[in-house]
Amino acid sequence: MQKTTVRGGGVNLSLLWKVFGAALFLYLFLGFMLIPCINTLTSIFSVTDASGKLDPLAVIRFFLAGKMPSFVWNSLKLAVCLVVTVNVVGVSIVLLTEYFDIRGAKILRLGYMTTMIYSGVALVTGYQFLYDQNGMMTQWLAGIFPGMDKQWFTGFSAVLFTMTFACTSNHALFLRNAIRGIDYNTVEAARNLGASPFRVLFRVVMPTLLPTLFSLTVMTFITGLCAMSAPTLLGYNSINPEIVRLAGSTVADEAFPQARAALLSVILAMFTIILLTVLNHYERKGHYLSVSKTKAKLVKQKIQNPVANVLAHIYAYVLFVIYMTPVVMIIVFSFQNWSAVRTKTLDFSGWTLSNYFGTENYAYTRSNGKISTRYNAISGVFANEKTVGGIRLSFILSALAAALACVIVVVAVNYIFKHRNKKRAAIIEGCLLFPWLLPTILICYSFRIFFNDDVWYVFGQNLYFKENVRVLIIIAYTVVKLPFALRMIKAAFYAIDEELEDAARNLGASPLVTFLRIKLPIVLPSVLAVFALNFNSLFTEYDMGATFQKSEGTTYAMVIQSMCNEEGRDGMNMNASGRRCASTVFIMVVSGLILYLVYGVGARDLGERLALREKRKKRLKKIAGRLGIR
Repeated sequence: MQKTTVRGGGVNLSLLWKVFGAALFLYLFLGFMLIPCINTLTSIFSVTDASGKLDPLAVIRFFLAGKMPSFVWNSLKLAVCLVVTVNVVGVSIVLLTEYFDIRGAKILRLGYMTTMIYSGVALVTGYQFLYDQNGMMTQWLAGIFPGMDKQWFTGFSAVLFTMTFACTSNHALFLRNAIRGIDYNTVEAARNLGASPFRVLFRVVMPTLLPTLFSLTVMTFITGLCAMSAPTLLGYNSINPEIVRLAGSTVADEAFPQARAALLSVILAMFTIILLTVLNHYERKGHYLSVSKTKAKLVKQKIQNPVANVLAHIYAYVLFVIYMTPVVMIIVFSFQNWSAVRTKTLDFSGWTLSNYFGTENYAYTRSNGKISTRYNAISGVFANEKTVGGIRLSFILSALAAALACVIVVVAVNYIFKHRNKKRAAIIEGCLLFPWLLPTILICYSFRIFFNDDVWYVFGQNLYFKENVRVLIIIAYTVVKLPFALRMIKAAFYAIDEELEDAARNLGASPLVTFLRIKLPIVLPSVLAVFALNFNSLFTEYDMGATFQKSEGTTYAMVIQSMCNEEGRDGMNMNASGRRCASTVFIMVVSGLILYLVYGVGARDLGERLALREKRKKRLKKIAGRLGIR
């Protein structure tokens, strides 16, 4: 079939469209990925001394002689320890719910997966509510052990404890899928040869999980290395909080803070690139397990030793309590009055919705004995101007960025598949994966520095000036989410049968019509799932919000973080802690609903949906029959 070229007025419109698309892609990649990061790198070597003379090695000397290596060491220590603790706990929760026959496994699984519905600053504040010096668990433990240090929940130990349980959600997702994919025939064959359950676990099952475990280990290491919310709120001097602090500092406060922040960002990037390179090399080597042609579904293994069985159950439910206690306490205290929340004492006669809705006045006695009233000092999440403003702003910014990332990736992946054997397709894919090579803090810091001026690249606009920062946040959100969107949506495109596209072409459909009427409907469920997951993570995002922190760009996570800092000041915001609990519950509801739509309703195939529809019809017909309704 001969390809026709559309011409208008002697101009090749197809060629013009290709040139415009290539120029736009190059403009976006250079201006919003590459150039800002290069600007950050060059800023390290462009500082001047007191006389104004260029001193390229000044920052390096300052780094070696000052306290900056301690921040790198602290981040490395946290990352290494997290690899051990997260893998131990993460592997445990998956084996306890998917491999061993543990009573109440379904309930345990729900408890272990609670970190998927609240994370970041919301999760950290939940743990603070229990374990800080005035926390419920700390007070209870102090009553049992009077000599204990009530300020134990600060610094490295607190961050390690919190992040150990916060970072197991990846194990609950990916390792669970890997263990469910094990061929039970291999397990049964090993058992028939006389191997004990634990020998089968370590000699047959665990080797199958090694590729997934290696990937999770690298992800955990990078997470610990780039940790932000937990070290910031719990007082641990790691790299990311120091970068944010230096980014907001000035030369008058300390020596070349911006260049020092840039150097720490580049160090983070170096570690990330090395780890991702190792991971990519490991994946390309290929790790396969020979299984039977017909795979059998894994059957849960009973622990025959009664002592080991009891210990396994005790361990499983201790973990369940650790996971569920912050969730339950946050929900309960979100319905308590402000005084009960501040003192962390349950008052069963003081149930209220004041942390969610409405406002109340606060009356107090001044030093001169007179009674004063602060109007609207007690306000709920949806009645507080700052909180509602943060929710609205985060909702809009997250939705726009999540949608923009999906649109860009869908268009790009369609082009990649159309030219899959050409170099330009590989170049485009590499450009979209570029943000994965860099830590989020480096990308955001580079944007903040580069665009905090009348930049020629964006037509002389300062994107960090007043309300313009919201545009900058959307751009940063979009760039950070491009790699994840690419990996997920590209996988969906593999499900498109090429014969459908050939049939549409033979019927005379243009490439655009074929894309809109054939391809897009097929990949749309996956695109919507990616949109939902990206929105879910961006809605409560803390790292980028802290980097771009300005009054015009205060996101929901930053509002939550600042609530308790202002609590009770001048008799205002008396129930900030209660409002923080209610905010966390709100985040859980939103995140849980999105995850249900993605992994619940969205994961069902057509057959399952039809079966459920018939089941609902039968149930309704049965109820109508009992009520005498025809």
